[in-house]
Amino acid sequence: MQTKSNNPHAWYLSDLDKVPQNNLKVFSTFACGGGSTMGYKLAGYDVVGANDIDPQMRQHYEANLHLKLFIEAPVLDLATIDLPDELFNLDVLDGSPPCSTFSMAGSREKVWGKEKHFREGQAVQVLDDLFFDFLTVAERLRPKVVVAENVKGMIAGNAKGYVRAVCDVLKAAGYTPQVFLINAAYCGVPQRRERVFICAVRNDVSTKKLTIKTNQKTITFNQATTDCSSATNRWLDKKTTQYKYWRLTPIGKNFTSADNIIRGKKSYFNSAKINPNKPVMTITSGGGMFHYKEPRHINDAEFVRLGSFPDDYQFHAKGMAKYLIGMSVPPKMMQVVAEAIRDQWLT
Repeated sequence: MQTKSNNPHAWYLSDLDKVPQNNLKVFSTFACGGGSTMGYKLAGYDVVGANDIDPQMRQHYEANLHLKLFIEAPVLDLATIDLPDELFNLDVLDGSPPCSTFSMAGSREKVWGKEKHFREGQAVQVLDDLFFDFLTVAERLRPKVVVAENVKGMIAGNAKGYVRAVCDVLKAAGYTPQVFLINAAYCGVPQRRERVFICAVRNDVSTKKLTIKTNQKTITFNQATTDCSSATNRWLDKKTTQYKYWRLTPIGKNFTSADNIIRGKKSYFNSAKINPNKPVMTITSGGGMFHYKEPRHINDAEFVRLGSFPDDYQFHAKGMAKYLIGMSVPPKMMQVVAEAIRDQWLT
């Protein structure tokens, strides 16, 4: 039996059973390992099922969250296949369509409209079409509220037109959408993760304007992880270039300046030595995050805390903790959004 931590930022899957229930029903698409699901459950919602295309994500979701209904399929299939009656009486349809084509990193527009493998084991998809596939499902199911999460890049540059198009589809379907930019660091998550949330209420449900308050005190790396296990530590070999990068990089900075010294280039902006006295930078499925004092990668137990995941979440593949948490909505971030919707639109 796992010994529970006294750290105030630790929590466990069993805690979800203690949350007072509000009988509001949610179905989660692009569910990944259940980050959004856990956020809704922390806010007292009944998550009646989930969908994802990735069999490995399904494995993690079902092993940890034990829902009766999981539909492993492209999201657009939900617009045509037979579905349980319960899904036509939802309070919330939730989704986080894959968002790498709107990332602020690299030349975004060059990959818009292009087919690609999102990750190993998935079908080829046009990622920027998936948001509209999700909206097609919303039009079929007609939930009271639609919630979609995506990267900050959706409201920057040419992508603003994409967001307007999304909102236009929602308006045409009889919903009133609002767009929020939220930083997880002010939602009880020790991570500076900015994400766009499009929240839309069906016009016959409410016309009240939604307010989402994100004013929680920030949590530093040290506060979140001081008691974490070192069982999965991955140390840097002192003979490698990676160790040299780590040694030359100041605390709180990325590896770019070290790369300039070693190779005369300026890359590795997604690899950094974390600052112990601040929330960490955005956890991504790629890149590198390194300890400020010890020459090593951030370990799995630390990633769990930094993503506001429960300490006893079970990962079933090497390297999956960072990948899955980097792909997920932090549960405590989703909890803040879910509570606002619960209290202002669905009560």
